[in-house]
Amino acid sequence: MHDLTVVLTGIVAVVTAAIGRPLPRSADPRDDRGAVSIEQVLWYAAAAVSVAVVAAIIWSQIRDTASTPVQSPSAP
Repeated sequence: MHDLTVVLTGIVAVVTAAIGRPLPRSADPRDDRGAVSIEQVLWYAAAAVSVAVVAAIIWSQIRDTASTPVQSPSAP
């Protein structure tokens, strides 16, 4: 479980860095034509991949926990 916490912390750091990063702005407003740079695409792709990895880890943990048999209590 400790490894999962470390992995999730790292992924959250990557997503936060990707989403919280300010977009580059041009000094001249006429230069802004709404173009997307390859760097922006790669940052959002990295964020999407990290979200998918977190979802896969959480889903595998849920599936493993759900498939473990439940011990029924017994009287002393």
